[in-house]
Amino acid sequence: MENQIFELQYAMDTFYFLVCGALVMWMAAGFAMLEAGLVRSKNTTEILTKNVALFAISCTMYLICGYAIMYGGSYFLSGIAGGETLVADALASKAEEGFGGGSVYSDASDFFFQVVFVATAMSIVSGAVAERMKLWAFLAFAVVMTGVIYPMEGAWTWGGASVFGMFTLGDLGFSDFAGSGIVHMAGAAAALAGVLILGSRKGKYGPDGSIKAIPGANLPLATLGTFILWMGWFGFNGGSVLKLADVSNANAVAMVFLNTNAAAAGGLIAALITARALFGKADLTMALNGALAGLVAITAEPSTPSALQATLFGAIGGVLVVFSIVGLDKLKIDDPVGAISVHGTCGLLGLLLVPLTNSGSSFSGQLIGALTIFVWVFVTSVIVWIALKAIIGLRVSEEEEDNGVDLSECGLEAYPEFTK
Repeated sequence: MENQIFELQYAMDTFYFLVCGALVMWMAAGFAMLEAGLVRSKNTTEILTKNVALFAISCTMYLICGYAIMYGGSYFLSGIAGGETLVADALASKAEEGFGGGSVYSDASDFFFQVVFVATAMSIVSGAVAERMKLWAFLAFAVVMTGVIYPMEGAWTWGGASVFGMFTLGDLGFSDFAGSGIVHMAGAAAALAGVLILGSRKGKYGPDGSIKAIPGANLPLATLGTFILWMGWFGFNGGSVLKLADVSNANAVAMVFLNTNAAAAGGLIAALITARALFGKADLTMALNGALAGLVAITAEPSTPSALQATLFGAIGGVLVVFSIVGLDKLKIDDPVGAISVHGTCGLLGLLLVPLTNSGSSFSGQLIGALTIFVWVFVTSVIVWIALKAIIGLRVSEEEEDNGVDLSECGLEAYPEFTK
């Protein structure tokens, strides 16, 4: 009887993991639609190509080496060679971890859930460098980011490995439930490095320091992308509970879903009000980024706050993201979609909010963890971007940028009926 209950728990937790992974995978569509909506029509095909290609590259590189770097072992490498773990052996190994305790699910479901997180981190970079970067330079960076850079900082955090053999972040009181820092801030750090080396879009900043707004081509598409990301986030945070098949964890999953939604709503409302106060108008793009800011902010710890606290945390993120986007623009850091502000600034915010509701973490531990993630990803990304610039170049020519990278990089226009 006990074994039958265990098998049911194993099946349910595996299925839940896979469904949540599929929801996170659907976030790739959200990023693609959001970014396609916020760039100009002449750059739409290229941004869509980047998003679909980076997902495939992320899956492949994490399979080849990323998962092994992050968690150790060679389960999937041996699987490629033809090895197979029998169901009975899997059940036995999981049973040894304690019946009714811990998380029990297929190792393959764990890989699937982890790999879609890698793609999310890489998707953040895509929008920040849009409209002026060479497609193949971006894809080359994706190989290194998803195969080495992200897995290494993932090993120091979720993997529990020591940082260069010196200390473990967990022992210092670092906690990041679903990846405000590990996924989102890491992606933003890589994006910031790329933007600083790449430079701004032509005509974005005037010689007198003026800032020219470059509106996106399709705000309905950007809104759709935001809703897709919002929905996918339930898998992102909910799946990070890692278990469903008992009363305690089922309640935890429900609370995570509730708090995730509350933070997004709080972030959107706060950003909309902040934009109205600053600009005198209800800025849709700020509202969309406000929802995403709230989602990023709650991701570091969606299980311990109350629903009201989650709403307030999201609202803080919504206010912060508006000021961050405006501030980066004043510094002439050109981010067409606001990715660095949403995922970087609010990713850090999320980490710093954790100790307010989770006694197992500390502000010092969160700061050290955030600094470790940012320095590692930013420095290694700078090195890779500079190497790519020297080898193949990062930026398209001025003429190609004027005409749109759809034609120069893909030879195909997304909206040919609207072009000459």
